[in-house]
Amino acid sequence: MKDLKIGLTDHPVSPGARESATEKSYDVIIIGGGPAGLTSAIYAARENLNTLLLEKVSCGGLPATTDIVENYPGFPEGIKGMELIEKFKEQAKRFGVDIAEYREVKQVRPEGDGILVETSGNTCQTSTVIVSSGSIPKKLNVPGEEEFMGKGVSYCAICDGPLYKNMDIAVIGCGNSGLQEGEFLLNHVKSITFIEYLPYMTGARILQEKLQKNDKADFLLNHALTGVNGSDFVESVTVKDRNSGEEKRIAVSGVFIYAGFLPNTGFLESNVKLDDAGYIITDEDMKTSVPGIFSAGDVRSKNVRQIDTACADGTIAAISARNYISQLKS
Repeated sequence: MKDLKIGLTDHPVSPGARESATEKSYDVIIIGGGPAGLTSAIYAARENLNTLLLEKVSCGGLPATTDIVENYPGFPEGIKGMELIEKFKEQAKRFGVDIAEYREVKQVRPEGDGILVETSGNTCQTSTVIVSSGSIPKKLNVPGEEEFMGKGVSYCAICDGPLYKNMDIAVIGCGNSGLQEGEFLLNHVKSITFIEYLPYMTGARILQEKLQKNDKADFLLNHALTGVNGSDFVESVTVKDRNSGEEKRIAVSGVFIYAGFLPNTGFLESNVKLDDAGYIITDEDMKTSVPGIFSAGDVRSKNVRQIDTACADGTIAAISARNYISQLKS
């Protein structure tokens, strides 16, 4: 394995990563600093593997945008999403993981007996890669959505919710994300109209029941968002009844959209097999179609995406990476 060479940037990088980036070769490079990536890092480092975690912004993933996490084991009263991630991060650092934040990966490609990971202006070499790059919110691409982004259209309740104190808003989507974020938003806003494309809600039953009891929440099921309207800022949304075809406008000052997610896989070479939606296909050991490349968390093709399932994926991926490295050395 050749020495790893990474040029330093002006972005914040953990002291361990800044010191070791020009001195160490890595056994494992993990892409993504959410629950799956941080768990992989903890397990890999505890196996005495030189481990680098690359995160294009700051560590956290989707849990960092969640106010209260109530279904992660060990916290009976719940825990703030960012607080939980900080605990993961501290644990990874304790075992010597090099964490390089604000380092975006541009390409991953096998070369010779290793794998090259290209970041902004830098190329890293490693024996194994664990892709845990997560997903990003899906846009609906309705008229006004792009125009009013940051002017009333948001995808993050924790980021923007307090801006809408005592205002009427709409939440698009009644899956777990929409209901969880809506619950947080109700602490700030005057009212929420929940708009769901399907004739039923798909979020957890406990969330449905809790929100339906709240006088500040109203629900329009089997309705489609067809437009976001306003002048300088959002003033209303247009929705369409999917049964009758009737359209109406609802006066709101903000629109929070939770319509699903898109996997972050654009940096992968085409020889890593993806499913029809662009998620990475793996076996039960988190192996992808390319030897030495593993995947974990929400970016992986699977049915259930939760923090604890991401952690489970990360555990398995790290152990599989260790086994793969052992085979290379034997």
